[in-house]
Parts: sequence; C-alpha cells; structure tokens
Amino acid sequence: MKKNTGYLLFTMLVFAACSPQKHINKQARQSILQDPAVSKAHIGVSIFDLTDNKYLYNYQGDKYFVPASNTKIVTCFAALKYLGDSLTGVRYLENDTAVFLLPAADPTLLHPEFKKQPVIDFLQKTTKNIYITDQDWKDKPLGSGWGWSDYNEDYMPERSALPVFGNIVRWVQEAPEGVQNEDPLFAPSPNIYSMPEVDWKVRFNLDTTRKSFYVERELGENIFHVTQGPEKKKEQEVPFVTHGIQSALELLPDTVHREVVYKTWKSTRNLQPMIRSQQPVTIHSQPTDSMLKPMMHRSDNFYAEQALLMVSNQKLGIMSDRSIIDTLLKNDLADLPQAPRWVDGSGLSRYNLFSPQDFVAILNKMQQQFGMDRLKNIFPTGGRGTLGNFYKKDSGYLYAKTGTLSGVVALSGYLYTRKNKLLIFSVLVNNHNGNAVAVRRSVEAFLTGIRNKY
Repeated sequence: MKKNTGYLLFTMLVFAACSPQKHINKQARQSILQDPAVSKAHIGVSIFDLTDNKYLYNYQGDKYFVPASNTKIVTCFAALKYLGDSLTGVRYLENDTAVFLLPAADPTLLHPEFKKQPVIDFLQKTTKNIYITDQDWKDKPLGSGWGWSDYNEDYMPERSALPVFGNIVRWVQEAPEGVQNEDPLFAPSPNIYSMPEVDWKVRFNLDTTRKSFYVERELGENIFHVTQGPEKKKEQEVPFVTHGIQSALELLPDTVHREVVYKTWKSTRNLQPMIRSQQPVTIHSQPTDSMLKPMMHRSDNFYAEQALLMVSNQKLGIMSDRSIIDTLLKNDLADLPQAPRWVDGSGLSRYNLFSPQDFVAILNKMQQQFGMDRLKNIFPTGGRGTLGNFYKKDSGYLYAKTGTLSGVVALSGYLYTRKNKLLIFSVLVNNHNGNAVAVRRSVEAFLTGIRNKY
C-alpha cells in the first residue's frame, strides 16, 4: 500500500511538472500553429520562466529569423550599457580664439521633440570661431541591406555624424485664409521645423497622375518635386540628403547666429597643439531614456541607428555600426545561444538574423543589469505605442517590442502572469502572406492564454 501511494505521488508530481509545457503547447497549436493567418509561415517561439529559471516552451526557438524592429532590443541593450544616464551631445576643444567641435551622432540636436538644447545654448553663447570636423565618422548614410526605394520615406532618414532636425524636412501645404474648397490649388510652404528655408531646389509638378499633395526628393540630391493637391492642409516629412555634415552646416548658422566652418583633420595644423594637449569637454544633451523610450514605443528607426553609432563613438572613438556590432558580439553578447547576424541598429535590413532564444537571452541580460522598473518605462505596454491596439486588457502586464516588415511579424518582451510569474518571450513569424494585424491577433491570443492560465 505504501509502495502504491509513493508511485501515485510520483506520478502526480511528474504530471504537475509537465502540465505548463503541455498547456503552452496546446495553446500554441490552437492560437498560432494552426491559425490560417500563420500556419503557412515560418514560426519560432521561446518562453522562459524567470522565476524558475527555465524554458517552458520552445518551438524552433533555435532557428534563425528576420527580426525586423526586434533588432532595436539589441540596440537598446547596448545604449543602456554604454551611453550612461545622459547622451553626449557633442565634445569640444578650445583655445583663446576657437571652439573645435567633435560630433557624437546625437539624434536629438534641434529635434522638435526636445525643447531644451544644451549644445545650441553653448554655441549661441560662445564668442569664438566655431570649427567642426567629421573625422570620427566611418560609416555610410544608409545601412546595409536597406531598401533603396524607401529613401523618400520618413522612416528611413540618413545617418550622420551631426544630425539636425532628425535629418528630415517637413513640408506643409496649407490654404491661405479665405481660400474656398472649390479653388483648385494653393502653393505648399516648405518648413524645416520653423527654420528658415535653405537653398535647396523646389520644382512644382503641374502634369501628374497624383491627385493629392505629395513631395518626392531626387535620389541623391536635395531637389524636391512638389505635387500640389486640393487639401486645405496636409503635411509630409521627407528625409534630406546629409552630404556628410554639409547639410548640418547649412542649417546651423541661422540657429546659432554664427558661421560654422568645416575643417578636415589634415587642415587643423594650427589647432594641433590644442588637440594634443587637451581632453575634450563633453556637453550632455538629453537623458538617455528620453530617447530610448520613443525609440521603443514608436519604433523610431532614426533614433535606433544613431543610438548604435553613439555607442560606437563612446566605446571605440569612431562612428561605425560594423565595428561596434563586431565588438559587442565578441564581448557582451558572446554567450548568445545562436550567434546572430546583426547588421544595423533599427532592423530595417533583412540581412539581420536572430533566433527567439537569442532575444530571450538578451532580454534576460537587460532585466538583470538594468532592472524591470527602468525597462517598464522604456518598453511599451498594452495600449501604448506600437501596441496601441493590442493587449489593452493586459496593460501593465506585458512589456514588449514589436517588429514589422512585409511578411514579418515579431514580438519579444516580458509577460507577468496572473500568478505573478515573470516570463520572457519571443515570437518571430517570417514569410506570412496575409494580414499583419491578423497575425498579431493570433500572437495576442497565444500570450493572453499563457498569462491567464500559467
């Protein structure tokens, strides 16, 4: 009798231990694997229990997937680790007559999202000559594998050593007061975030198949073709060509009320004694998390790309995504379950390849090193940011980063269950040929089921 009781107890313990895995497997089949919106796609899922420090579920968790904007999770990890509490706006050296600026890739300079501008305040107050160099810039304006035909889209601004105004031009077509709806056309007024118009070429399209206001920039030049439309007011944001830091030099003088002169490294012979004898002074611009939060909440590609370049400048002394990615993968991320292929900061490139287990490992590092309180402020929760239409009933319980490209849906982050267990999850879907919202609803049903029952 005692033997049978012990065997029964052992059986019950085994069943109890297996039940979470069986439940999650059943939930995955019902919500994702057999859902018509997802069933023909490639799917990878990993669920890790932080409380018990073990995987609860893996379905192709060790396979590689294009992660889209889940790549920003890795960039966020690097930024949290190396950018400190405040962003480096610029570094400078000075003597009796000159200030010599060393850009640091800070994306917040003159960005309308940030009202306080310490770098601009400094430049407006100095009475010395202002020189600037891009000697530490070792990268290209567009990332590896980016879609060239997206150059005109506001989600793909160029990268640069000294970005200004987000490297974006805002164009506004607005009817003058008194213009009636039946009046055919009214001229658009280009604005660069309240900056005076620079000497860029504007051409108006009169014969076009377009029926609404639209601005298209030429591929490699700041020549803008404007189609006037019948709208009383319409806006469009278009990236401008940076030409290194040349566009920044065209835009800065009207703000700082001073000439800003470009200097190559070789042309600074008269400044070399100062350069050799001084350590650069740092001007901090914004709290680091004030950039990382919108980067993660609205999936801001520009912030992500510049953040990775800032990490490179901080750690290596140059701005090069390839160099910093190689360094991070050989050091901070050397222990990832599967060695990823990582090529940019934003996830715009389809060359990126990560596994679900990789994201679980990185998210685990983040909560260990930076704490959940900080991460909850940076990652969007249900009903916020790119999760604005999802997980509304679980707002405050799920904190995650979305990822979307054509045929790609990704979601990785943290989930608190009703039993207050903290799970790390990653769901990567590639090569779906349906509606992205339908795929997201399937993932939502899967994760909500886990939250409610585990």
